[in-house]
Amino acid sequence: MITAWLLLAAALLLILANGLFVAAEFSFVTVDRGAVDRAAQAGDRRAAGLRTALRHLSFELSGAQLGITVTSLVVGMLAEPALSVLLSPVLTGIGVPDAAATGMALVVGMGLATVLQMVIGELVPKNWAISHPLRVARAVAAPQRLFSAACRPLIRVLNGAANRLVRALGMEPAEELEQARTPGELAFLARHSAEAGAIAQDAAQLFVRTLGLGELTAESVMTPRVAVCALQQDATAADVVNLTRATGFSRFPVYRDSLDEVTGTVTLKDALGVRPERRAGVTVAQLAGAPLLVPETLSAERLLDQLRRRQPMAIVIDEYGGTAGVVTLEDIVEEIVGEVQDEHDPGLAPELLALPPQDGRSAWLADGRARLDQLEVIGLQAPHGPYETLAGLLADLLGKIPEPGEAADLPGWRLTVRAVDRHRTTKVLLVAEGASR
Repeated sequence: MITAWLLLAAALLLILANGLFVAAEFSFVTVDRGAVDRAAQAGDRRAAGLRTALRHLSFELSGAQLGITVTSLVVGMLAEPALSVLLSPVLTGIGVPDAAATGMALVVGMGLATVLQMVIGELVPKNWAISHPLRVARAVAAPQRLFSAACRPLIRVLNGAANRLVRALGMEPAEELEQARTPGELAFLARHSAEAGAIAQDAAQLFVRTLGLGELTAESVMTPRVAVCALQQDATAADVVNLTRATGFSRFPVYRDSLDEVTGTVTLKDALGVRPERRAGVTVAQLAGAPLLVPETLSAERLLDQLRRRQPMAIVIDEYGGTAGVVTLEDIVEEIVGEVQDEHDPGLAPELLALPPQDGRSAWLADGRARLDQLEVIGLQAPHGPYETLAGLLADLLGKIPEPGEAADLPGWRLTVRAVDRHRTTKVLLVAEGASR
């Protein structure tokens, strides 16, 4: 009987050891590496040891798996017979025949040992490690590293066999867990946090838009050539003032014979620097500064850097060397914070305006210049093609220059041209082919 109690005590100790290995496995995988680094830099010795373990994560996890396997096997070998011996007299005492008591005690002992192993050795340490990964990882890192070091030869053999099998399947084993997150994953986390109330909705939207900036190019954010307000180089400073008064803009490209030959940029400040009585005689060629020329494929992030360092307006050049449009610092800022309007901006129609439901179907009025990614918020998914705007999509679907009243269909949507200006679609009615939202 004493032997049975000793075996049971040994089994309980092994269950606790199993729990340590489980806690190490889950905490090492879920712990925030940045928090570990900060704690280690602050002088936390246990965090420094944990950081060392995380640099050899595959090896440490193999050690944890070895520990779990060994302890689970030994627990079964010790606990089940010990519980059988201890339970047999109890079962006999309650009237179970001696012939059946031994077998029943073995079954009950096996069940109890399994429950103890799962609850104390598996589930409790797992939930603890997931709830407090840094605290748990700091606590178990030292004994886990000692066990792995002691079993290093065996772990290396097992790890080597596993790695060869992984490579045979066409994959490369990794020693450390990749901590980087893709922009898509970060955007999902921001939206989920906003829905849960952890961060403000506006802050989440700003963060998601900032992440999306990396996917945009100069062509995506520019004002297209057909909407550019420019001046010939023989125009005067008075013309700059008048054009500013008419458009609300304060910067203009200056060109020689056509917009494909931009020679500089002129600002309202340049024109106002000329005395009023002389403005009609001073040409913009005399006032213009050198233009900032950028390719249409330049990323919006790099473009933002150039606009901040050099000048706040750039001329976007297409692959043939012609002018595709212009882009300003304000254009990129609006991609992040939304439409920016000040006292100098002309009245611009919103890119997307919700309308009352039409025949029970949701409807929106959209600007033809709206980019297709901006329409994803209402569920409109456009196929990939040689276009970026809603106007370009309609021209591709119709196979011609759109005219007012013409319509095209996408899965779940009806797109109707409402207005056209100089061969460009300016207003489009979007109707969802489904129930009102």
